[in-house]
Amino acid sequence: MLGLAACSNGEGAERERAAPVVSAAPATTMRFVEAIQAVGTARAAEQVTLSAPVTERLVRLNFDDGDYVTRGQTIAMLAAAEEGAQLNEAQARAREAQQQLERIEALKERGFATQSSLDAQAALAAQARASAAGARAQIGDRIVTAPFSGWVSLRTISPGAVVNAGTEIVTISDISSIKLDFPVPETMLSAIRPGQPIVAQAAAWPGQPFRGQINTIDPVIDPATRAVTVRARLPNPDRKLKPGMLLTVAIETAPRMSLSVPELAVIGEGDARFVFVVGEDEVARRTEVKTGIRSGGRIEIVDGLRPGQRVVTEGVVKLTDGMKVQLAGTRNAEPPGVGRTAKGG
Repeated sequence: MLGLAACSNGEGAERERAAPVVSAAPATTMRFVEAIQAVGTARAAEQVTLSAPVTERLVRLNFDDGDYVTRGQTIAMLAAAEEGAQLNEAQARAREAQQQLERIEALKERGFATQSSLDAQAALAAQARASAAGARAQIGDRIVTAPFSGWVSLRTISPGAVVNAGTEIVTISDISSIKLDFPVPETMLSAIRPGQPIVAQAAAWPGQPFRGQINTIDPVIDPATRAVTVRARLPNPDRKLKPGMLLTVAIETAPRMSLSVPELAVIGEGDARFVFVVGEDEVARRTEVKTGIRSGGRIEIVDGLRPGQRVVTEGVVKLTDGMKVQLAGTRNAEPPGVGRTAKGG
């Protein structure tokens, strides 16, 4: 009888030891977002290349490489001595014509001048004023100002150079925000809309997402590529993004809270997907589930599980349906009675 009892106890211990040790975690809900992937080119919020409006000698440049300039700030001045002299002459003629007009008006009131002489002098005065305005405009053409605030490019020209009309002086870029243009296939047009959030990644800043939103969708589809150009806006307060950069874009669509488990918990057989659910009796039962998208090492469970159910996350390859398991951890991994014996001893 003692031998049989010992044999029975040995078989029970063997069965206990045969139960594989696995890790399990409850199924939890998390946020899943489907995304449309694209590649886009960064552009400045505003960008302009200022050129010389006339052929003239460059007198002064009021910027250095990479300077920040404000709207209306004088960027460059071209020689305008001749135009200044013409302005002085035109202004003198305008004053003389105005004085003569006032004398004729006084004579007309006393009846010593005709209406025709008054009209002729008024025309001369207007012509003189127009000549002065033209001279001022010519001087204004020789003063190049910034149309908006931004950062200037590297300087490639120096004072004293004679520039031809159309010669580039400087490029000004407002990069406080970035326009990001990227193509989206026409088949996905229904999934995008203005105001939709996007996440962009730049190779120059790995691991750092740049978040923005869709601003405009081109109303015309390119017949060659069957794609529509989408423009998004990205804040760029630290100026990390530069015009011309290539960025990968993810357009977030259909955000939702769904049940999820670690990817390693899911096994596949053909088109079917399964997990092992551990019940209160610590028996692993193979359960078919319907899965969705993956995110951050977890996979969406569309159907087949309830929140809180324990799912085997490590040791899945050791299991078969209905197998008794031991959950990893000090208390769960110890054979029954070991802790109590040590305490009682």
